Amino acid sequence: MKNLSKYISITALVFSVLSIQTVIASGGVTLKSANINVSDKSSLQRGAKLFTDNCLSCHSAKFVRFNRVGEDLGLTEKQVMENLNHLGVKYGATMSISMTDEYAKETFGAIPPDLSLVGRSRGADWLYTYLTGFYEDKSKTTGFNNTAFKDVGMPNVLWELQGIQKATFDDHGAVTHLEVSKPGTDTPEEFNAKVRDLVNFLAYISEPRQVERKILGYWVLAFLSILLIFAYVLKKEYWKDVH
Repeated sequence: MKNLSKYISITALVFSVLSIQTVIASGGVTLKSANINVSDKSSLQRGAKLFTDNCLSCHSAKFVRFNRVGEDLGLTEKQVMENLNHLGVKYGATMSISMTDEYAKETFGAIPPDLSLVGRSRGADWLYTYLTGFYEDKSKTTGFNNTAFKDVGMPNVLWELQGIQKATFDDHGAVTHLEVSKPGTDTPEEFNAKVRDLVNFLAYISEPRQVERKILGYWVLAFLSILLIFAYVLKKEYWKDVH
């Protein structure tokens, strides 16, 4: 019984630590579910377009190459060069930007981070909550604030699609509700779907082989399951004469 109680206590402690880490990672913000699927190539293609149209001018993805994206997403070299490669670099070049660090510091006050691994460092749910969480704040230089990243310096680059959201606050100054006060070109449903595509692409580039890794994992588990059957039969054969 003592061993069982000890095991239960250790298990509870592990889950408590994991819960605390999750809260810290999210910044204490209730995250929305991104509900992405990195094996959905149509979604990834739309997300790639959104990324290169709206993000790649300030944020680089220097660990990602255009040709790799084309191959993984089922796009031809012509499609990539015409629709995604706005910088006119070579097909095999990385997703870098022309903006210098000096200009970024002067304009934004900080260097915009590279987004190659943001899908792993932040997580899909945080990214989805962040990109849908901009609201009007006239006290800020950019005119916006964010529920997931308070006082963020990044402007709301997707505001024309989303529109402008107005925030409702509780007595402690925490945002309790967001409501579109000035509609954008998309309905809320259309905008949320586009953000999911964008987050899906960011999750993909953070680990391009994750789908292959998961499939390989299933094959390994299947092999071990079959091996377990043979091991059990062999064990029974060896021990059948032992009384």
